[in-house]
Amino acid sequence: MDVRGLRCPLPLLRTKQQLLKLLPGEVLEVWATDAGSWRDIPAYLSQSNHRLLDRQEAADGEFHYCIERGVD
Repeated sequence: MDVRGLRCPLPLLRTKQQLLKLLPGEVLEVWATDAGSWRDIPAYLSQSNHRLLDRQEAADGEFHYCIERGVD
C-alpha cells in the first residue's frame, strides 16, 4: 500500500484500515515517507495481534514495512 506523501496520522490510519480487509496470515506491504510512521506503526503493532515482519529505512527517506495480519 502506498501512503507516500501522506502526513501523520494518515499512514497509520490507512494501515489499520487495510489490515482489517486482510485475512489472518496475509501480509501487507506499506511504503511511507512520513518520519512519524517509523515510530507509530511499530508502536501500534506492538499493542495489536498483528506482527511486524520487517521494516527498512531507505537513504531517500522512504520507509517500507511488511506486516502480517493477526487473528482478532
